Amino acid sequence: MKRDDMTLDLPMTAHVQAIDPQLVIRQPSMTKALQLCQTLSGKDDAQFYGNGGIVKDQAQWSRIMGPSNHNFPHEKLNLFMDLAGNEAPLMWLLQSRGYDLNSLRLLETETEKKLRLAQEENAALRRVLTGAKA
Repeated sequence: MKRDDMTLDLPMTAHVQAIDPQLVIRQPSMTKALQLCQTLSGKDDAQFYGNGGIVKDQAQWSRIMGPSNHNFPHEKLNLFMDLAGNEAPLMWLLQSRGYDLNSLRLLETETEKKLRLAQEENAALRRVLTGAKA
């Protein structure tokens, strides 16, 4: 087997852009939150349709994001937020259901948990070694 045959497509976790919750709260609808998401991304329409995009063509994308109220394909919402690099639609949905956007956080991965615990242990040991109080 050649080396090229051994490549795997692994999902990449991109950096998610921080958004002021007040900006999201001011959006009157999910469609406006989707538009905000794209606007904050700085990407043009072409990056959201076609192969690997949300829909197949520009006309369909224009109908979804325009005033005609065409439905956004909800099964593509995660892909859309990944492409845009922010989670404005998710934040809008959460606040519309009464969640406090300032108290939400992402779950810790196992690696992040191990790192946090190691850092806490390291800090505790430093305090013991330097004679500082806990």
